[in-house]
Amino acid sequence: MTEPLNTGSHDLPISEELAAFMRTGWADTRRTGVRALPVAPWAAKRRAALASRFPGERLVVPSGTLKVRSNDSDYRFRPHSAFSYLTGAGEPGDVLVIEPSGEATLYTRPRSPREEGQEFYRDRRYGEFWVGRRPDLAEAAELYQIDCAHPRELDLKGPARVLRGVDPAVDEAVDEAVDKAVEPGGGDAELESFLAEARLVKDEWEIGELQAAVDATVRGFEDVVRALPQALGHPRGERYLEGVFGLRSRLEGNAVGYESIVASGAHACVLHWIRNDGRLDPGDMLLLDAGVETDTLYTADVTRTLPLSGRFGPVQRQVYELVYEAQSAAIAALRPGVRFRDFHLTAMRVICEGLHEWGLLKDSPDALMETGLYRRYTLCSSGHMLGLDVHDCARARAETYLDGVLEEGQVLTVEPGLYLQPDDLTLPEEFRGLGVRIEDDLVITADGARLMSAALPRHPDEVESWMSVLLG
Repeated sequence: MTEPLNTGSHDLPISEELAAFMRTGWADTRRTGVRALPVAPWAAKRRAALASRFPGERLVVPSGTLKVRSNDSDYRFRPHSAFSYLTGAGEPGDVLVIEPSGEATLYTRPRSPREEGQEFYRDRRYGEFWVGRRPDLAEAAELYQIDCAHPRELDLKGPARVLRGVDPAVDEAVDEAVDKAVEPGGGDAELESFLAEARLVKDEWEIGELQAAVDATVRGFEDVVRALPQALGHPRGERYLEGVFGLRSRLEGNAVGYESIVASGAHACVLHWIRNDGRLDPGDMLLLDAGVETDTLYTADVTRTLPLSGRFGPVQRQVYELVYEAQSAAIAALRPGVRFRDFHLTAMRVICEGLHEWGLLKDSPDALMETGLYRRYTLCSSGHMLGLDVHDCARARAETYLDGVLEEGQVLTVEPGLYLQPDDLTLPEEFRGLGVRIEDDLVITADGARLMSAALPRHPDEVESWMSVLLG
């Protein structure tokens, strides 16, 4: 059965004469000498590990589908992270199948031949003239170092574990084929957990990609500081800076790894402020939480809180230094074998001591750690795993992640913060509306952790000196 073309609502009918004319007169643009992607051998190892974990079973991992933004316009496609991890491929509608034998096939839609059909010039979703060239099956096999076949050859009959919620058509096909009375869901939740947990420890190639993402992010932060004089004069200064960082992300990578948080003044007290429509005031601080995503989809996640005047005011510095001390203590706690939650608790102990010393909370730090009253001023955890997703491995079981222990090769963020709301009457007036977060990316080493984002200063004196140099 031929799939219908994804034509627009204003598409004109095609005459037989035009259809015939469009099938002829094209040069041969098949590519020779295609080289395997650098990720290909690593992806093969990951597929082998997956097959070994579920021996004798069929495993189905889709890439995902295009999502409509409006009418016949789609959002830019990004494959599911597990699919990318296992293949390095990134086209919509692809499906990876690992057979019970362990053999893997990538079902991928190839470029449409010019000598047959109308897809290449009429289909607005897949046509080469509309969205660009896809590799043919031979090219795809060379790129990804995996057997490739057309999706029309995909037969999902029989029991299988499926990464669900990614491609509705795949879910439906498997549901029709599997006797759910025998094996409800095919053990899909277990597959999803394993695909997340497999990414907890990064391999050498992944760490290199993450370092590249961090390095590009550092350059993006430098761009933002250099742009401050122009942004300060713009009625949407936050958005001006968002655009500056976004330019670096598109020049050096795929895009931003998540919606950038560009929060000036009291906006910094909103944990996920992404409206970024505020004006900048030289007397305020700017909280910038942003990360470049590489073309291979690995993202950095870095936050700095910067004085827009170039120098911290006394109260701004007081709050910043407490967060800096909390982050430094948390970083010092990182090493293999310690509980994942320990670095957060270490940071919160420092925060409690500071809030008690300031007289904001009367109870002892021990009591505050017990009651959690300090959480009024610092609302979330102090870090998370990092990788293909900014909050990587989120589907891992608690016992292997949140309640697990750190291992060499894991990459994570450390990001304590204080968010002193502008309407909080428990605070002295001069503290209200101050938000500070400092976030860095680290890889766990044999005896501690390496600060991947060390090129960005953290100490307030170093921040001021760094800004002074960039601003000239």
